[in-house]
Amino acid sequence: MRTNGEAVMENVRRYRAIASLYRRTAAFRPLQSCSLLRQADEWEHLAMAELEAYFNLRDSAVYDMQPKISRRPDARWEMVAAA
Repeated sequence: MRTNGEAVMENVRRYRAIASLYRRTAAFRPLQSCSLLRQADEWEHLAMAELEAYFNLRDSAVYDMQPKISRRPDARWEMVAAA
């Protein structure tokens, strides 16, 4: 069974492979190269969006798991006094 991170990386590899095919095709079809390169950029954009979404979600989950530390300097002493 694959983890979510592995699935994301597989999608990114596929998107980038498709983008690469569009770029290679553009090299041999000068009349369609603008359209093909635009499509390659769209696939690269999808790959980056997939990575960004995954890392943003992962980072927010890690941030949510961290203990919340009070920004008030006297809060620590209140906790000590309460103990």
